[in-house]
Amino acid sequence: MNPTLETLMLAFSADDRPAIPLSALFLGAEPHEALRHWPDLTGWQPLKPLADAWDRAGFARIDELPAGQWPVVLVLPGKSRDETLLWFALAKDRLEPGGRIVAAMPNTAGASRFENELAQAAGNITSIQKHKCRAFHAMDDGSWNGETLNAWRSLGGFRGIAGTPYLARAGIFSSGHIDPGSLLLGQHLPASLHGRVADLGAGWGFLSDVALRRCPKIERIDLYEADSRALACAERNLACHDRDIRFHWHDVTRALPETYDAILMNPPFHTGQNTDVDLGRAFLTTAAAALKRHGKLHLVANRQLPYEAVLDCLRLAWRKVAEDKTYKVIVAEKR
Repeated sequence: MNPTLETLMLAFSADDRPAIPLSALFLGAEPHEALRHWPDLTGWQPLKPLADAWDRAGFARIDELPAGQWPVVLVLPGKSRDETLLWFALAKDRLEPGGRIVAAMPNTAGASRFENELAQAAGNITSIQKHKCRAFHAMDDGSWNGETLNAWRSLGGFRGIAGTPYLARAGIFSSGHIDPGSLLLGQHLPASLHGRVADLGAGWGFLSDVALRRCPKIERIDLYEADSRALACAERNLACHDRDIRFHWHDVTRALPETYDAILMNPPFHTGQNTDVDLGRAFLTTAAAALKRHGKLHLVANRQLPYEAVLDCLRLAWRKVAEDKTYKVIVAEKR
């Protein structure tokens, strides 16, 4: 059970709450059985595993946000402040006059603070609390604060990362800086990388950029990334390279379609707000299956994560090549 989604649906389960609309748009769409009773529902979800779950449930989905208007826009934002405020503005821009935004967030993600933020723009807010989450909704009565909305809209689009040539977007991983783990791995990538290379959980493309600049014998590099917004940034950040680069919106916990001479990764270990070591283990399992014989995995991880035991179980020969107070870099070979 996703408690945030359950709380969101409670906003439509009582007589004094909004009626089920004839049509609705869902930003950050996740499937719920109660949504099957909605006449016309369209979902937008930039994260591949959640988009796949929405598709499997049989709901309509769009890859890009349209310019239409709906009587209700549902919002399940991520944990980034800029992303949340931007999504409020995106939702408002797609409301019919008199329409309603209905959002839900966990208390640990600052639900009360974001309810207050929305109230500053919209005025009256109605909210409910359940499952340690908060759902709140506001109607577009024509009196929303335009200056606040413009400030939120400005959080969208591509933005430069200070001190670098790279671009990022609100809500993606490491949107304001180069991740220090990826930086450490990048410093220890050998110039001998060659053939076909994959970057798993590629983000906005830092490791792939380092590899392409350092390793002239790379014939092709494939970026696999679950967040379509990060992948769009990677396409821009790697446009300077005249090489064979391929971009895949893909859930890395599922098998890869090809095999590789080398794989790079800084695997995630959070699902939403929660630590999820199994997510990193799944990345390692996928990588082991996709390596060619004698292929090498170049991995960075937090020092406390028990990935060495996973590599042993996968029958990969590994060695630690670098370490600092937070991270470790491991190279593993498929024998």
